[in-house]
Amino acid sequence: MTRIESKHVEIARPALDIYTFLQDMNNFQQLLPQDRISEWKSDGMSCSFKVAGAATIGLMLDGGTSPGHVRLKSTERSPFPFTLDVHLNGANGTTTAFQVFEADLNPFIKMMVESPLKNLFDHIADKMVEIHG
Repeated sequence: MTRIESKHVEIARPALDIYTFLQDMNNFQQLLPQDRISEWKSDGMSCSFKVAGAATIGLMLDGGTSPGHVRLKSTERSPFPFTLDVHLNGANGTTTAFQVFEADLNPFIKMMVESPLKNLFDHIADKMVEIHG
């Protein structure tokens, strides 16, 4: 199992605010690197987008627990199955946020995607701070 954890960021908003934002997949586009994303589609519960130089990714909401955990999972549009868990630890009106990606990848695929995915998840963490900070 491949596990990639993003950096942990501090957001100056309550966890419930971030959780609510993430429950609408239309908002997910704001967290992505706009210069690397095309063919964005969303219906509120799921989204898909093409990453420049890579594959089309599909994501859908898959549970979690308010206000501390949002679970996303890949759709059939993705090149391999995975989960992405967003953890929101709130205290005193601020939130520590990070993401955990898990997928069963063969060693060749892992070698190709590990660094770009880590960079993507760190970018998403930074954007959560930028949007909500």
